[in-house]
Amino acid sequence: MKRQSSIFLWLYAVAWAGGAIAYVPFLTILLPVRVAEMAGDQRVHWIAYMTFFGAIAASAGGIAFGWLSDVTRSRPPWIIAGLIGTLILMMCVPLTQTPLQLLLLIVAWQLALNMMLAPLCAWAADLVPPGQLGYLGGLLALSPALGSAAGALVTIPGLAGPDERLALVACLVAVCVLPALVFGRPLLDPAGGEPPQADVGRSRANAVAMWIARFLVQVSEATLFAYLYYYFRSIDSTQDAGSIARLFGFVLCAAVPAALIVGRWSDLRGRPILPLVCTALIIATALVLMASSSGARQAIAAYVLFGFATTIFLSLHSAQTLRVLRSASRRGRDLGIFNLTNTAPSLIMPWLTVAIVPEFGFSTLFLLLSSFALAAALILILVARGVRPTREPG
Repeated sequence: MKRQSSIFLWLYAVAWAGGAIAYVPFLTILLPVRVAEMAGDQRVHWIAYMTFFGAIAASAGGIAFGWLSDVTRSRPPWIIAGLIGTLILMMCVPLTQTPLQLLLLIVAWQLALNMMLAPLCAWAADLVPPGQLGYLGGLLALSPALGSAAGALVTIPGLAGPDERLALVACLVAVCVLPALVFGRPLLDPAGGEPPQADVGRSRANAVAMWIARFLVQVSEATLFAYLYYYFRSIDSTQDAGSIARLFGFVLCAAVPAALIVGRWSDLRGRPILPLVCTALIIATALVLMASSSGARQAIAAYVLFGFATTIFLSLHSAQTLRVLRSASRRGRDLGIFNLTNTAPSLIMPWLTVAIVPEFGFSTLFLLLSSFALAAALILILVARGVRPTREPG
């Protein structure tokens, strides 16, 4: 089996991180602060609206642009077009004057972002063989880490004002994405073509199970992603946006070497699903600890555990998904459908949060989310029995 160039894998991982840099600082810090200034006491509800309608746009865009990249049999032109649209719309944010205008801009921005991300994801499915998927998954941990690091960077006090922060984010995205397209030089199609016909049914069953497991974990991740700022403020009102962004960045950066080690181990041992089971169980435990936290220190410690395990889980899961979605003629479309595991939770999470938190608090919400992560671990145990081991040669 052919191996993909390590240089391309690293450049691809940095490009994928460029997508995270586009949305992590914006959606976790810059957007909530701007909505709080615009909407005041209605900020939680407007964040819910923006998350909900943005997720619909992201879901539709992921499927549509993934399919279009299949039809045209070319990923890079769509990636470049999406990059340009994403950066232009981000720079238009300061022009909005009302929460409704900002909501409409977010919808358009999500479409452009997924015009870039859907073909970029399918590009990896085209080019990375199964024996390197664990290594790729470890590299993908750079994505949330660099995304959060960008959030910490642009929120350094005195570095830039609100509008300049958006410009800094846009520059960082371009610097990360373009090198893979210009200098990547990938080997041609080492991932191979269609799977053997005998494996199609099993692959579909595993794909459905993998979809459900990731969806359950992503509900938890999406909740913390959108409401982390408000959660820590509810425990300690002295917490500011900068300190929360730095904590977020520390957790994700610390998970990168662990994800690389675990991903490489899964390739060498031919155990692609076992790390996912273990990290799902850790996520469930961390959420119980967050639910029982009575002070800032306990909450921070529990969140560190949650963020560490979630980063490893999602990074490795993203790569191992390519193992069960191998159809060469519709990789972009299929990955767009699988991307619903990233966007669909945002359709549920805002209303779940609004229904539970005002009445029962974050603790009840986190206990419910813990049960979701536990269910994901049980599903993945079944998947592990049906995935054929693929060891990296040598």
